[in-house]
Amino acid sequence: MKTVPDTSAVIDGRVSERVESDEEIEVLVPEAVVGELESQANDGLDTGWAGLEELQRLAELADDGAVSVRYVGRRTKPSEATGAHEGDIDALIREVAEEEDATLLTSDVVQSEVATAKGIDVEYVEPRVRGSDELVIEEFFDDQTMSVHLKTGTKPKAKRGAIGEMHYQTIRDAVTDEAQMKEWADDIEETARTSSEGFLELSEPGMSIVQFRDYRIAVARPPFADGIEITAVRPIVKTDLDDYEFAEELRDRLQERQRGVLISGSPGAGKSTFAQAVAEFLTDADYAVKTMEKPRDLQVDDDITQYTALGGDMEKTADSLLLVRPDYTIYDEVRKTKDFGVFADMRLAGVGMVGVVHATRAIDALQRLVGRVELGMIPQVVDTVVYIEDGRVDTVYDVKTEVKVPEGLTAEDLARPVIQVADFETGKPEYEIYTFNRQVITVPLGDGEGSSETGVDRLARQEIEREIRSIARGHVEVELKNQNEAVVYVEEDDISYVIGKGGGRISDVEDRLGIDIDVRTHDEKPAQGGQHAGGGGGSGGSGGDSADDGVVVTPEVTSRHVVIRMDEHVGETVEVRADGEYLFTATVGRGGDIQVSRGSAIADELEQAIDRTQRITVHPA
Repeated sequence: MKTVPDTSAVIDGRVSERVESDEEIEVLVPEAVVGELESQANDGLDTGWAGLEELQRLAELADDGAVSVRYVGRRTKPSEATGAHEGDIDALIREVAEEEDATLLTSDVVQSEVATAKGIDVEYVEPRVRGSDELVIEEFFDDQTMSVHLKTGTKPKAKRGAIGEMHYQTIRDAVTDEAQMKEWADDIEETARTSSEGFLELSEPGMSIVQFRDYRIAVARPPFADGIEITAVRPIVKTDLDDYEFAEELRDRLQERQRGVLISGSPGAGKSTFAQAVAEFLTDADYAVKTMEKPRDLQVDDDITQYTALGGDMEKTADSLLLVRPDYTIYDEVRKTKDFGVFADMRLAGVGMVGVVHATRAIDALQRLVGRVELGMIPQVVDTVVYIEDGRVDTVYDVKTEVKVPEGLTAEDLARPVIQVADFETGKPEYEIYTFNRQVITVPLGDGEGSSETGVDRLARQEIEREIRSIARGHVEVELKNQNEAVVYVEEDDISYVIGKGGGRISDVEDRLGIDIDVRTHDEKPAQGGQHAGGGGGSGGSGGDSADDGVVVTPEVTSRHVVIRMDEHVGETVEVRADGEYLFTATVGRGGDIQVSRGSAIADELEQAIDRTQRITVHPA
């Protein structure tokens, strides 16, 4: 009896099984099968290795005289190999069976049906089930284990404890060898493929991500990683919205109308756990709720459909969801600029959005939108910020916009759209965000710690200093008397130049800033703390004596701009200083840089500082 096995039969070990059962058969292995198995093995897929092991078993049986094995047919062309999912390789295998007048052995039901339709003799066998309905690594988990970390050549470790009190600890003294790691990795992937309770979220050469029940497991292999590594994560608690502070108020707020909510916090703080509680509350409140996750690891009820990136692109997922029209969508892990764009588009289309964002302060979550979403649209995109710390709701902000004069300024012509960020419980505004002198400014309201200068005072002082420094040639210091008055100290030679003919130049500055300015020399400044006022000391308290030395940068001067690279601070508002003296405030653009147009007063100051080889530093504003 001549038998032609296809790829599925070889992978399942069905050929050697027949030989060992004493059937007298001649095995004709298509070269197309060998090519497909080799390709799978090169991609790091276990199916490829399993198939090659079966071919090696057949070679050993042939050496023993138990079976005759021949390799027939031709190898696949690259175009056919890439079309394997479209049946090109299966067609080549059927051609071999037909030409050799042999029986086709397959575990592929589609292959079997097509071959039967073409009049080819077929023997169909049920596909072999690998793995099990349980994971072998479950033995490492107990009630307080959030994650297990396994790697070749290391001792197994785990994160255990209550939320906010997790400890990374060794859980077994024996070092894990490569054979053991491969066995665990194979078991995880096969169990995910064959169990109705799991699936492969991602399968790429060197990396697989598995979702099995409430476990999310990442399996990394060489050459992507320097050894086989398994990281398995599982939520240790499942909460209800009633378990959190402000539960009643948040329920009312979420049900009042579709909202834009950012759930923020540090890694491991309990953001996803809170998001799950919100999702299930909304479902119980008769809202249609979906999720957008990559990977899908929120533990939610079956009523909530979990979507991942369609074709690897969340924009396509969003387009599909807009046709589904959910009331609310939970967007887990909003990190990149593209994610914020998708979040904003969904929200502006009328869908309630709940996004999970990494942030170390509540206000930082909102600032992630600056530079990514038009400033005036932010309150329409996000009107609620919830900050989670140690598994509890620590802070809730209400976000709204109002046309007004920013807090601390008085001139009516300075009125502009201002985003107010208020404490949800007290209603007291804590931050204002607005554009000032073409820069986006986030100003904390109230006194800073250890200083009588408010955020608005500091901003006003810096802007006055910037304006005067663009006129004066020497050292400049600014002292705010109140919200309406300031005293500027300059070199004696600069007095007439700063004031201008008939006071015209200083009047222009006063009109632009909406504040009365008294110009004096440094000698007229009262001594403070036993030190002469004019003796160094930086610019109004923001000089180089600060404990914050900032990030030292090297600006690049191009034909049109002076550019400062700040790749790790996209969207942040920062100060630029030269030798500790304030130059200007800017927001780092989405490209990771600050660009100042050459020819402007700011650029001139910065270039002068570069020419004088001053130390240029960037500081959080």
